[in-house]
Amino acid sequence: MKKIVLRPASVSPSGKSYRIDYASVLNAQQYEAVMHSNGPALVLAGAGTGKTRTLTYRVARLVEDGVDPASILLLTFTRKAAAEMLRRASQLLDGRCEKVSGGTFHAFAFRVLKTYGLSSSEQRVASSEQQVVYSIIDQSDAEDIMNMVRSKFDLAARRKRFPNKGTLHDMYSKSINMSTPLEDLIAEQYPQFIDDTDTIRQMAHAYTDYKHKNSLFDYDDLLLYLLAMTRHDTTGPALRSQFRHVMVDEYQDTNNLQHQIVLGLSGAHGNVMVVGDDAQSIYSFRGANVRNIHTVPSSFASCAIIRLEENYRSTQPILDLCNAVLEEAPFMFEKKLRAHRGGGDLPMLITARSERQQSQFIAQHVLELREQGISLADIAVLVRSGFLSFDLEIELQRSNIPFRKFGGLKFAEAAHVKDVLARLRITENPRDVVSWFRVLQQLEGVGQKTAQTIIDNLQMHADPLAEPERTYGATGKGVQALQNLLHDLAKARRVRHPLERLQLIAEVYRATLERVHDDAPKRWKDIETIVGIGGRYGSCQEFLDDIALEPPTDGLDTIDPDDRETEFMTISTIHSAKGLEWKVVFVLSVNEGRLPSAKSADSEESLEEERRLLYVACTRAKDVLILTFPDIMAEWQHSDVLSRPSRFLDTVTNEICPRYFLAEEQSDSQELLP
Repeated sequence: MKKIVLRPASVSPSGKSYRIDYASVLNAQQYEAVMHSNGPALVLAGAGTGKTRTLTYRVARLVEDGVDPASILLLTFTRKAAAEMLRRASQLLDGRCEKVSGGTFHAFAFRVLKTYGLSSSEQRVASSEQQVVYSIIDQSDAEDIMNMVRSKFDLAARRKRFPNKGTLHDMYSKSINMSTPLEDLIAEQYPQFIDDTDTIRQMAHAYTDYKHKNSLFDYDDLLLYLLAMTRHDTTGPALRSQFRHVMVDEYQDTNNLQHQIVLGLSGAHGNVMVVGDDAQSIYSFRGANVRNIHTVPSSFASCAIIRLEENYRSTQPILDLCNAVLEEAPFMFEKKLRAHRGGGDLPMLITARSERQQSQFIAQHVLELREQGISLADIAVLVRSGFLSFDLEIELQRSNIPFRKFGGLKFAEAAHVKDVLARLRITENPRDVVSWFRVLQQLEGVGQKTAQTIIDNLQMHADPLAEPERTYGATGKGVQALQNLLHDLAKARRVRHPLERLQLIAEVYRATLERVHDDAPKRWKDIETIVGIGGRYGSCQEFLDDIALEPPTDGLDTIDPDDRETEFMTISTIHSAKGLEWKVVFVLSVNEGRLPSAKSADSEESLEEERRLLYVACTRAKDVLILTFPDIMAEWQHSDVLSRPSRFLDTVTNEICPRYFLAEEQSDSQELLP
């Protein structure tokens, strides 16, 4: 028997009927959120539960109730999201909704600054009569200024790498947005530069002084000044009086500074509605703090909590798995997703013997789905980190399955991977000019002009690696650097087995990697993966040929959406997939040590964010969800290790997600065994 849900009719508190029949177009929970009028509210919007729809209808309802549209503030994380909500609200009602103030935190801050101006007082806030001329700089400009400041410090005498302009600005910006002392941030996120903390702090002060002296304001300044205005004796009350209803989207993604701004705009008793899902908080690396959404009920007096739990995206079997993943998550708001539609197949956990068999299974299954009439555009493979799909990318190319990768470079396009491949190519073909040019410019004491001179001289010799003691036109420090390179490559060439040769090349390249890239530890994982993949080939040339043949280089603008022969499937990191959906989703390498990643074991907070990553990945699937993992993980510096499924699947029973094992590796098919 169908359950009957009683809801109040769509009438305003004054008894006036609405033009929109809210009760009939919204479910009970959405209706409760839309009709909430006075006082603070936290809307816990589970994945696929109609968050955007709810915010849109609430804007329309407030306007219908006679609220001045200009007194409604809608803060989002992208300008596109705000514009889309207000466009939908205008379509529902009329043009009045276009007068609602909507946009990102930074855009709103800029509008406020233009209205109220700035002063040189301690609070740096003034009335409109004390305007000053100032300019807003974007991130690129900010990094250039940081680089100019950096150049004034004597770094040449240092014997180790110092952070580049982008890393320095990232440190400075995160410190502000996370309300974290710079030294603590460096110790936690950039420990390789902890000995340089004092110098970095001096550069941050010099950067700030330069901006103030030249009336320049970066994105972080916008938020700092907006926060100061909310706390100012004059502008604070003025802002709270102007914006009587504040709504904030994706609240789980706010940082500490943004959270304080919302408190300042609304006050403890204000009409603020924040919408978000703590289970989808996965951006701590950008400064987001999941505790912000957790503290909302205690931050606002008499805060209502409304849960959106009816999911319009996925089938119930998929949602049962998603709910089970969160079952043992601590400090989470309780909610259970339930499907709006019926039916659906159980998700599957597929155990492969190796990463290669895992890739072969996915490629084969994608081909089968394609023959069943499912468009490649409706299929996605999600990974914790970009390097985890490297092996799959080779298999998809071999199977002639077009794909696009988001949230990480294709392995053959990553600069550090290309560096290793260039060295490998030279050992196979010492007259490969393109590879030489790339490698030579990474040597200390060798610039572009010298590199060309060396190449001209190299071409005069049949086998440059046979005479590693020659200088080939190098000068100064470049002589020793070149000779070391020639000796290393000659030594590597004598090693015939691809795995051993790649290991040797990678170890020698490590010093260059650490000198050139601030995030060398992260990039090193990509190098390990490439070495492992190449080690499975019979020869180095076979490996290089596989990578070079038919590389996926088409741009998105070359795809005709109406041409089924040019459609493509998606490979994406989970971070880049948030907010998207597909009919069929594969979650790749759901291993302990991969998801959660090994480095997340340092803290409970990191581990719980990894759990949320798996949850976000699974909630992207509409009809089919397949989790895969290799039983044996290749570790090229050590022996291969036995693996196990992610600890986050311990609460997922076989009744919710049955487990299958692939039969022994075959060339033509992959048979599933229960």
